[in-house]
Amino acid sequence: MTTNTNRRNFLKVSAAAGGGFLLGFSILTSCEQKAVATMTPELVMPAEFTEFAGFIRIAENGVVTIMNPNPEIGQNVKTSMPMLIAEELDVDWNNVIVEQGKLDTEHFTRQIAGGSQSIRQGWTPLRTTGATARAMLLAAAAQKLETDVSELRTENGMIYGPGDKEISYGEVAALAVTIPVPDEVELKKPEDFKIIGKNTKNVDGRKIATGKPLFGMDVRREGMLYAGVIQPPAFGMELSSFNADAALAMPGIVDVIEIDCAPEGKELQWTDSATVRKQIAVVGNSTWQVMQAKKAVEVEWKRVSPAESNAGHRSKMTDLLATGKVAEARRDGNPEAAFKSAAKVIESTYSAPFLPHNTMEPMNFFAHVTDEKAELHGPIQTPEFLEKTIASLFDMDPADIEVGMTRMGGGFGRRLYGSFAVEAALISKAVKAPVKLVYSREDDMTQGTYRPDYLVNYRAGLDENGQLIAFHVRGTGTAGSPVFENRFPAGAVDNYLAENISLDSNISTGAWRAPRSNFIAGAEQAFLDEVAQAAGKDPIDFRLELFDRAMEKPVGENNDYDAERYAGVIKLAREKSGWKGSEGEGVYRGFAAYYCHNSYVAQVLDVTMEGDKPKVGRVCCTVDCGIVVNPEGALNQIEGGIIDGIGHALFGEMTFTEGKPDHENFNTYRLIRHPEAPSSIDVHFVDNGIAPTGLGEPSLPPVIGALANALSAAKGERVYDQPFTKSLRG
Repeated sequence: MTTNTNRRNFLKVSAAAGGGFLLGFSILTSCEQKAVATMTPELVMPAEFTEFAGFIRIAENGVVTIMNPNPEIGQNVKTSMPMLIAEELDVDWNNVIVEQGKLDTEHFTRQIAGGSQSIRQGWTPLRTTGATARAMLLAAAAQKLETDVSELRTENGMIYGPGDKEISYGEVAALAVTIPVPDEVELKKPEDFKIIGKNTKNVDGRKIATGKPLFGMDVRREGMLYAGVIQPPAFGMELSSFNADAALAMPGIVDVIEIDCAPEGKELQWTDSATVRKQIAVVGNSTWQVMQAKKAVEVEWKRVSPAESNAGHRSKMTDLLATGKVAEARRDGNPEAAFKSAAKVIESTYSAPFLPHNTMEPMNFFAHVTDEKAELHGPIQTPEFLEKTIASLFDMDPADIEVGMTRMGGGFGRRLYGSFAVEAALISKAVKAPVKLVYSREDDMTQGTYRPDYLVNYRAGLDENGQLIAFHVRGTGTAGSPVFENRFPAGAVDNYLAENISLDSNISTGAWRAPRSNFIAGAEQAFLDEVAQAAGKDPIDFRLELFDRAMEKPVGENNDYDAERYAGVIKLAREKSGWKGSEGEGVYRGFAAYYCHNSYVAQVLDVTMEGDKPKVGRVCCTVDCGIVVNPEGALNQIEGGIIDGIGHALFGEMTFTEGKPDHENFNTYRLIRHPEAPSSIDVHFVDNGIAPTGLGEPSLPPVIGALANALSAAKGERVYDQPFTKSLRG
């Protein structure tokens, strides 16, 4: 592996106070995403080392600290990413400490938690970083031991030479600082891995279990005030006037002010897309006092855009699909002629509602903004874009803005959008004090940002032999279509057409775990089962026939999947689940497979019915995500995605009446409960030695299709609309 690509943005080496070795992570500037970290509570870094965001630290006593530049949102990158570095650095994992870094645009780019890209993007650069540090330590040891580098080897942070010669990394760290960065380093082969591929506990696990301060809600500062915001009660409304006299008379209330989150002439970022411009902020000495005072503020709202309700919204989408001006995204062959000649045409329409994110940690952020600088700390997936917005709002040099990232108690895409952090900053500047903004559950659920609602229509044409000869998909949704035009079955059908149309709405929407895929996968896989049934074929056999075509003679040039890998996880799922004949009496089985975030997942799901109430039994899941860095963490991600997908497909639905959300808290909004989770989840990873791909999101989309197909088998009729329990009740 060469290290001199883009040398200006590569590795920076410097001495630390008191000696030691600092290796900069600037190599990562050429990557779209990176993350790093680990924590062993028993270890302590020497006091002479201070924090350098974006650096590896090696102390004279051999302890290694790795700063984590990316947000930790529960995807476990704070464990898996440093494993990559530690592997190539060849250190004892028990001697590694992790610290959470702050936003550092000098050394990093795209410090984002999202898209299941951390491991994929960091795989080569982070390993190269570790290997480069090891090479420089070896060179330093060769000088000190007066021997040739080729005579040396490393193991667990020690360097061994001929005879009884040995020296620790810490002993040569200061000398290594003077060694030039090598032009090339050799990375380990997978068969030589000692850390990668081994079960490794979450480095923050003990701290989480013992309540140590890791999350945004844990941030405290001397003199800190608490704040809450009042936003419009319905979409399409904005602030007209308010009277805060009663609130200001309540105990502990410091101020009630109006804030403008999107003033004219200021440059906002895409992460501010859900911002409500004019809001009321209540500031006080405690969260409880603020929550009570918010109820006492008298507010007048005015309607500025039409009120939307569910029935009308669905009707608009139906009309758009039927008569709207669609955009053709992909065309192969002559679909119109193929449908005319088809012996059988199958057509179905699938839908899914708006969904809130429901992060368990409340939306919160700390801000202390003065005329000279801004200090911000909290749970956010997009810290760099927050910094840009703050710089624009306050005409401030980014160098004077500090953005610290805390661990997040859930995000699922909601914390991509930093409106809550911007609000905290505006409130702090206005009241001239450090402020912690905290949303109530009602604030979060009624103010967006939601997973869009979707509607998609499928048509398939079969010839007299049951062969798929035509396929047409047309989709719409709030603020965009869910259709991925280049995904399967594109490439496996001679005559293929994909069309999109978008519905405008004043209801704020945004990314939700596995954006777009979280709906379209389930719809596609349910429809393919319909087509297989019409063709008189087993649903797995039907799909594999299509993949054979895609492998032997693919249609088109832009197919974004590897047909062989896709078919591989399907065959593995068929084998591991005992697809044919293993389900018992009263057990109904559904299958689905999907490709997203560069990974392939296939699932077989078993359901039993108690009246109209489904109970999910075993879920067999096969995953091709390349090399699995941390199997324990990977298993957690897969299981979590499956449960998340099942829960929202069965119960999740946000509805609106005249623009007002109908659910404000969990007393009316239905989430999956413990007894409703699968009785077992059986996960199998494909061991193919390929570089890792996405893992945090790919297991969620297909399980919705597998569930739909199992429910259809149980009921003897198809389910088309989510949430499925509503469909089952008729």
